[in-house]
Amino acid sequence: MSSRTTPISRPVTIRRAVARDAKRLTRLVRASGAYEGKYAAAVAGYRVGPDYIEAHRAFVAVGADEHGGRVLGFYSLVLAPPELDLLFVADDVQGRGIGRLLVAHMQSEARAAGLDRVKVVSHLPAQDFYHRTGAVRTGTALANPPAVPWDRPEFEFRIPPE
Repeated sequence: MSSRTTPISRPVTIRRAVARDAKRLTRLVRASGAYEGKYAAAVAGYRVGPDYIEAHRAFVAVGADEHGGRVLGFYSLVLAPPELDLLFVADDVQGRGIGRLLVAHMQSEARAAGLDRVKVVSHLPAQDFYHRTGAVRTGTALANPPAVPWDRPEFEFRIPPE
């Protein structure tokens, strides 16, 4: 089994992001292998600032022991209108269940906030991930040049009541 598909063997904690996480989250976005080549311009100047973290429900997945408290991934849930705005997992730990943990946490947060649906405008390379984690394809977000010069699939997580 490759390390890419080996589950994380140490606990992963999900906690609320704080302002001091901003630089780490920005690095995670800019270093994402999903945004190489023709997609690089979309994140080249992207910044997750302390103001963004304070304005939205942003959560980080932090590895214990094996990763020395390293931020392994994060997501941001916008409540109005309900949208999963960002979800990133560090390239070297993808395929190990962290994205699924973040999605499950997001669904729990959405349910607690009284939401029954959460929209996702997916990056093209991430669409299979969203499908595998239970999101339903609902349409297409049209290109918005120069920032995003390609169409993107839209998904929706349906949040059942407990």
